[in-house]
Amino acid sequence: MDTEAGAGSWTGFALKFGLTALCCYGVLIPAYYLWFHPLAKFPGPRLWAVSQIPWTVMFCSGQSHRRLTELHDRYGGIVRIGPDELSFTLPEAWDSIMGTRRGSPENPKAPWYCPPDSKHIAAAPWDDHTRMRRILSPSFSAASMIQQQPIIRTYVDLLIKRLHEKSRDGNTSIDIGSWLNYCAFDIIGDLSFGEPFGCLQESAIHPWISLIFANLRTGAIGVALSRFPLLRIILPLLVPKKLRQLGDEMKRFSQERVMKRLAKGSSRPDFIHAMSSNKGGLALTREEIENNAFVLTMAGSETTATALTGAIYQLATNPGVMESLKREVRASFTEQSVIDLSNTAKLPYLCAVTQESLRIYPPGPNAQPRITPSQGNVVLGERLPGNTVLGIPQRAMFLSESNFKRAKEFIPERWLGDVDFLTDRKDCFNPFSVGPRNCIGMNLAYAEFRMILARIVWSFEIDIAECSCNWMEDQRSYLHWDKTPLYVYLSPRS
Repeated sequence: MDTEAGAGSWTGFALKFGLTALCCYGVLIPAYYLWFHPLAKFPGPRLWAVSQIPWTVMFCSGQSHRRLTELHDRYGGIVRIGPDELSFTLPEAWDSIMGTRRGSPENPKAPWYCPPDSKHIAAAPWDDHTRMRRILSPSFSAASMIQQQPIIRTYVDLLIKRLHEKSRDGNTSIDIGSWLNYCAFDIIGDLSFGEPFGCLQESAIHPWISLIFANLRTGAIGVALSRFPLLRIILPLLVPKKLRQLGDEMKRFSQERVMKRLAKGSSRPDFIHAMSSNKGGLALTREEIENNAFVLTMAGSETTATALTGAIYQLATNPGVMESLKREVRASFTEQSVIDLSNTAKLPYLCAVTQESLRIYPPGPNAQPRITPSQGNVVLGERLPGNTVLGIPQRAMFLSESNFKRAKEFIPERWLGDVDFLTDRKDCFNPFSVGPRNCIGMNLAYAEFRMILARIVWSFEIDIAECSCNWMEDQRSYLHWDKTPLYVYLSPRS
């Protein structure tokens, strides 16, 4: 009996000790994060400061762009949105986080967002990234764009032809977003792989692209969940066999396209030609060529199509802006065949519409997270501990009243020196990021955007369908926008 009594007392003691330890943990850990952690001085929701869960719920719900805008409106330009995470909408944050400064280490991309062993330009370690960028840069020069223009024009011509056919003189609404995707993917497919995907020719999305779209949301949620160390280990084991097969199929398709293009061995002005060249002893491996072709296809297609779709929506819902743009474009070109990548850059109102479209509806609305190195780093004059997550949510930054007057209104005139907007912090506007890892295709994206938009505005009268009047308000976002169809009526110009 004494033995049983002793065992019972030890069991009771262990239970009490465990409960006490659990209670202490539940009190002391939140107390540490709220009052003693190095990030405790930064404002933000208290629950978010003690747990990663609120951020994860927000991201997985697709409401990051709305919630982060609300948080910055409430708390200011720096907000603590996790136990070890800060969000910034101050213009100075760009250079401090994304740039390189003498004597300061780089804030690398978060490993759960861009694995450092990825063999492509978007995530490669510093030395590999520098090598890849030097090899690829000539493909995005002004001289290369002139050489690439006949390729691009082929698909823009076909886009306009298809829009005339499908709109039936304005009697049938069409999903303009899908057609812009078709065009963007055909252009980038030809530049990346040496041949188009055939979307415009077939008036349908290519099956390979459908696979990519089908996995975008799943992949984004997987990235968010992998921020939890335990889930990072478990998640790869939980990926369904079908999903793994889809991933293998996507990779195999990309490899086959690259091999086919390399076998041609021509010197046409596409990305494969640049990547397969040896420049001053610098070269890419076959795997790096394949991975970069895939990344360039994604980065140069969906983002361009998204930006153009957003611009069409803004123009269709702001008739005054539409009229001003039509006057400029139609007065500048007597026929659409002369509209090209170069001369559209000389139209000030078109350029202003381009900037304002990217401000209101940036293709990458949420942050592309960086982390401080293990030894910590100085950001905006503040010494931050190692492994602090740093983010600049573009939509929250661009729609902040502290950065832009009447920030939520579509006003291209703010980019033309209008005196009402001289206080705008235009230095915060970096839709293609800044620093040595900014978007290598920025100039091509701008030129392609202006040319396609000018051709559409020159050719058609655009009216929005009633079902799409609230198109922008109804969307969710993850790593990119989860776009819904944008229905418009296109009538041939009078």
